[in-house]
Amino acid sequence: MEKGLLLAIETSCDETAAAVMGAAGELLSDVVHSQVEDHRPYGGVVPEIASRRHLEAVCPVVEAALDQAGATLGDIGAVAVTQGPGLVGALVVGLSFAKALASALSVPVTGVNHVHAHMLAPFLEERHPPFPYVALVASGGHTSLYLVKGFLDVELLGQTRDDAAGEAFDKVAKVLGLPYPGGPSIASAAQDGDPGAIRFPRAMLPGTPFDFSFSGLKTAVITWVKRRGTLDEQDVADVCASFQEAVVDVLMEKTRRAARAAQVGAVVLCGGVAANRRLVARMEEMVHDESMELYVPRPRFCTDNAAMVAFLGLCQLRSGIAMGWDGDAYSRAVW
Repeated sequence: MEKGLLLAIETSCDETAAAVMGAAGELLSDVVHSQVEDHRPYGGVVPEIASRRHLEAVCPVVEAALDQAGATLGDIGAVAVTQGPGLVGALVVGLSFAKALASALSVPVTGVNHVHAHMLAPFLEERHPPFPYVALVASGGHTSLYLVKGFLDVELLGQTRDDAAGEAFDKVAKVLGLPYPGGPSIASAAQDGDPGAIRFPRAMLPGTPFDFSFSGLKTAVITWVKRRGTLDEQDVADVCASFQEAVVDVLMEKTRRAARAAQVGAVVLCGGVAANRRLVARMEEMVHDESMELYVPRPRFCTDNAAMVAFLGLCQLRSGIAMGWDGDAYSRAVW
């Protein structure tokens, strides 16, 4: 990006977001429109509803980001947009808008990997991790470990074979009759529960030490609930605390193993599940024991946002990475 400001757009799942960033990396605006209330009745994200809501929100959200930054379209020198992974219909809305806008303004557009952007979210804060570091990306759609060697140099170490951690939280919350999204609901109920009340399984997968699997844990919780029958308030609290502890145990231990194997001194925790206080507390204990440093972006930069898309987009544009007009959305990333 030679001149002007960078406009970033994010529509990978159920948040429509836009941000404006200066050429030196200064964040000038960050606007997010959430669809939580639209999806709450269904206990999860409905792709068709998400796409329609993005279509309705993308123009107002971009306008709000420009207003917040005190900028106009004439100040935009480049556009960054989430190209994937995510819900294809939702991604197409943001991608089409970004390409059309960039074409009208005669400026370059760069397609950003949403998960890669999460890994760099700590660089939106004053305290930055040193390269290389291990990043745990834990959200509703992704649970993966990466070795981040540089802004544009990332290596996949392990990923979930089935449910993502956030997805498991949503499904267990639904079984327990707790509100969507499941992460905050389970964390809240767990405060009054005993994490040792029920010994749920921890899938460690010794053959692939950095991979995850939460499907068996989810099934174990559902089976326990069905066998128990009617649950009182304490039962729900104990299930939530025990389930949360099982998820946290696996996330923490896998991250420890990856950080040891990579011989790094820093760990980054990012993605929506990074807002879980129990996970952060256990990760802090782990890095202390391992003489490492932990970096966790503030909650607004952990959930889906366009600020992280802007940062990665700026890094790509500085390296001459732009997307052709035939660039398409992708649901899954290949590393």
